[in-house]
Amino acid sequence: MKYPNFLLALFTVFVLASCSKDKDTQTINPINASFDLKETKANYDSALEQIEMSIDVEGLAGASIPSPIGGLDGAPVFGYVFPTSLSSNDVGFGNTDGIVAMALTSHPDFDDTPLWDENNDKNYANDGAVWHPHWVLLVEDTRVSGGLSVKQFQAGDPNVELPPTNPGMPMYMDSPGYQVIVKGHSITVVVPTASINNQKDFHFDAISAQMKVNTSDPNLPMLGVYEVINILSGDLSLPYSVN
Repeated sequence: MKYPNFLLALFTVFVLASCSKDKDTQTINPINASFDLKETKANYDSALEQIEMSIDVEGLAGASIPSPIGGLDGAPVFGYVFPTSLSSNDVGFGNTDGIVAMALTSHPDFDDTPLWDENNDKNYANDGAVWHPHWVLLVEDTRVSGGLSVKQFQAGDPNVELPPTNPGMPMYMDSPGYQVIVKGHSITVVVPTASINNQKDFHFDAISAQMKVNTSDPNLPMLGVYEVINILSGDLSLPYSVN
């Protein structure tokens, strides 16, 4: 199976970025085993028509969350990310270039899942720190040290397609509200097959990363990857498939 050529370019950027971390990024202690990826898998459940995608780590999954800075601009985001071979149309992004990824994220400074109350306290606007899922479209971006960002568009562009569960930001992101289970060494997201165009045969990889929000500098992406902590395959080749 062939993948977009820029995956190789991204991997090259990742290797170069590992030698130079952005000074404004909260650096995770390198011995923090919560982001030391060990295994990934995706199991299709035909009885329930869902795919359970999981990442296993050496330490406790999801044990580390970002320290809040008190605002949106510059807010840190930690993530466990599954880059996939799914098409943009499969997740409701229309026909556009980029790598479709499922990102499980934590970011205590803001909430971008307005339809969901992840901590069940009846407040739908205070759940950012709770690990939750996003579909995102990743593109190569050399402006940030991690080498990629979530693809943006001009607000109000009538040609842009987004699912109705998107959080309202001018970038290809969705907040689908899938269940995320954090337990022991594993973090798992449950993806209904109906929500991905009934795709059951796709390839993927696993990444742990640090991201950051930008709302003030037009020369930087709105959501960029500033550190790729670990790539499970080692070369971003999407070698894993749905069982």
